[in-house]
Amino acid sequence: MSGIRLKDIPTFIRIIYPGDEYMVQFICSQVERAKRASAIIFNTFDELDHDVLESLTSNYPRCYGIGPLHMLEEHVTDNSLAFIKSNLWKEEHECLKWLDSQAPLSVIYVNFGSITVMTPQQLVEFCWGLAKSEYPFLWIIRPDLVIGDSAMLPPEFVKETSERGMLVGWCPQEQVLDHPSIGGFLTHGGWNSTLESISSGVPMICWPFFADQQTNCWWCCNKWGVSMEINSNVKSDDVSNLVIELMKGEKGKEMKKNALDLKNKAQDACNSPLGSSMANLEKLVQLMLTISK
Repeated sequence: MSGIRLKDIPTFIRIIYPGDEYMVQFICSQVERAKRASAIIFNTFDELDHDVLESLTSNYPRCYGIGPLHMLEEHVTDNSLAFIKSNLWKEEHECLKWLDSQAPLSVIYVNFGSITVMTPQQLVEFCWGLAKSEYPFLWIIRPDLVIGDSAMLPPEFVKETSERGMLVGWCPQEQVLDHPSIGGFLTHGGWNSTLESISSGVPMICWPFFADQQTNCWWCCNKWGVSMEINSNVKSDDVSNLVIELMKGEKGKEMKKNALDLKNKAQDACNSPLGSSMANLEKLVQLMLTISK
């Protein structure tokens, strides 16, 4: 991870907030426990995180990349798993019909995850940044998105963007990211969102909040070339400029190319029987069968 900055390390590792020391103690205890495991599995794939997995394997037991899990699942025939969902919010599928009415690669998808929160002023900055970009957008606005208050959007913003903006409480993200109208993803940079965006070939703008998000953002921007970062002190002009660059700029085109390349590699990893993730899953199953005997 040559070149990583202190700000790219998870906040609790840097012990910034009260109670972070307990998280550090917990992580250290889990690291020690991991050394005694028969295997460790990761929701990633070899072609994306080869160096990291190789480094871990030199110090820990067998490490298997068996992701992206949502793509691997497509190759597993088991109807009993269909009802299992990982969302914390109810999905609103009407946004997919709205996306059907939009031009290819024209929409910026905005979702800051299921628990990230922001201040009222940050919400306003994002509002006017999207408005000034003049691009259509699908924005996921959770009821608890704003700290200590409901997410109240400026009436002027709602009026100005009513013809090109879609606001919903939650959505089926994998289907949204796979939709041909989506041209970019403004995200908090959580790992699930990051991997789903890469798997769909969608470049990103990251606004990391806490936990692994800063580190994920660093990888996306500096190693994989599929994202740009918004400063934590977000301003509307920055949002607007980055959205425009993502959607039609030269850097955006390069990021799209890189994202599509990683999408193809993710698909190859999940193909049976020779894909790296499928092969690792088989190794894991065989290991478990051996241990059970």
